[in-house]
Amino acid sequence: MKFKFLLMGLFLYSGSLVAQQRESVQKEDFSDDWAALSKYQKENDSLGAPNKGEKRVVFLGSSIFEFWKQKDPQYFNNGSYLDRGISGQISPQLLIRFRQDVLNLKPKAVIILAGSNDLAGNKGHVSNETVMNNIKSMAELARKNRIKVILCKYLPIYEYPWNKNLKGVADQIISLNNEIVSYAKANRFVILDYWTPLVDERNGQKAAYTTDGVHPNLAGYKVMENVTEEAIDKALHRRK
Repeated sequence: MKFKFLLMGLFLYSGSLVAQQRESVQKEDFSDDWAALSKYQKENDSLGAPNKGEKRVVFLGSSIFEFWKQKDPQYFNNGSYLDRGISGQISPQLLIRFRQDVLNLKPKAVIILAGSNDLAGNKGHVSNETVMNNIKSMAELARKNRIKVILCKYLPIYEYPWNKNLKGVADQIISLNNEIVSYAKANRFVILDYWTPLVDERNGQKAAYTTDGVHPNLAGYKVMENVTEEAIDKALHRRK
């Protein structure tokens, strides 16, 4: 009888040990992956080098870009436009991802849309200077690697739905956009203006183009696609 109980105990223990091992394999620890490098790692690895004559363009940003592919996947179906947006990310996270999600993909151009989540107070107090320093670092890395730089004037935002206590949002966006434009002109980078076609009388987004005053709806993305194509044409000297 004792032997029987001993066998049962060993069986239960070994089963528990196997279950724990399986659980440890399934729940990989990504707590050190602050910039979410794991999100696009497999997709990047599967791409390989660009084909001869291929002109890849990487879209690097946060939720505006991530939701774009969800709302209008057809726009990215040509295989040369690579969406690398991650919702909620701030500019230092984009900078950390820049090697993996931009440089290693060997694009001809990169579109950098950064700053809104920084200003939204998602991660504390941030100034235009800290945002611009990260944008400059990304632009300089791209230029050194012979990648054309396209810097975006951020979409108009009157207020953040998740942080309505934050005042003067529109003015902050305008101020940051002015600094982005000044830097782009000084360095002969292409400016992609998402502000002008989407802005309303309050310096927020036109209601017809947005879901929440921050993120575009499909109609808004269609407007963005028009100005994006113009910017890419300019950066890559594409003929219409």
